[in-house]
Amino acid sequence: MRVIPVIDLKGGVAVHAVRGERERYRPLRSRLVAGSDPVRIARAFSGELGLEDLYVADLDAIAGGPPNAEALAALGREARVMVDAGVTDPAAARSLLEVGAARVVIGTETLAGAAALGRLVGLPHVLSLDLRGGRLLSPDPVLARLGAAQALARMAPAGMCEVIVLDLERVGSGAGPQLELIGELSSRFPDLELLAGGGVRDLADLRALDKAGAAGALLATALHRGAIGPSELRALSRPASPGAPPAQPPRPRRWPAPRPASRGSR
Repeated sequence: MRVIPVIDLKGGVAVHAVRGERERYRPLRSRLVAGSDPVRIARAFSGELGLEDLYVADLDAIAGGPPNAEALAALGREARVMVDAGVTDPAAARSLLEVGAARVVIGTETLAGAAALGRLVGLPHVLSLDLRGGRLLSPDPVLARLGAAQALARMAPAGMCEVIVLDLERVGSGAGPQLELIGELSSRFPDLELLAGGGVRDLADLRALDKAGAAGALLATALHRGAIGPSELRALSRPASPGAPPAQPPRPRRWPAPRPASRGSR
């Protein structure tokens, strides 16, 4: 199981996300690093926890403002970054890739419709099923009426191999992950790699997600509070008990490697 740390950007700094109530987000406070500088946080994820991948949500861009291009570029020099900046068209996706994103997250929260995914074929991207309390978020009334599995079935033919399942209401809540939904989607779409986001509290939740069929999990609060640290990440690759089956090995990643960056540009 892969563990992917999350940085939520707002006004150029990392903020603490809670239940998707973005107007109430405040600068991050973490046991890993002092301050809310996103680059220092990314370096702590790598140096302290050995996590090289990163999910970044540019909240200003998602809300319709300009992207935090400077911060995104700096983060792209520190990690293999997937970026959600509210992008739904090829030109905007290419701009993020040029800034330094390895992949572009296409969230249903801003996706105009299932057909829009077809225009992104050939660009490194990953779909995010954005939910609130289990209900799909989308400006498309057709998608918004569908359940998560129905919406994914409608969008799955668009050449995707990996999907984020993100329940905003569970983010930073300590409510636990959506195990039942992950299990349902894993059974219905066995060829898709599912990345679960929202509610993960501890190692037990990661093990439960692995058992439900998730290929990975997006984490923030549990890392910053120290509930999941180096020892928990090491234990994740071991059986939960002597009689428990081992965690599933990660499947091969199928996106291009990021372009090498000049160290002098930091």
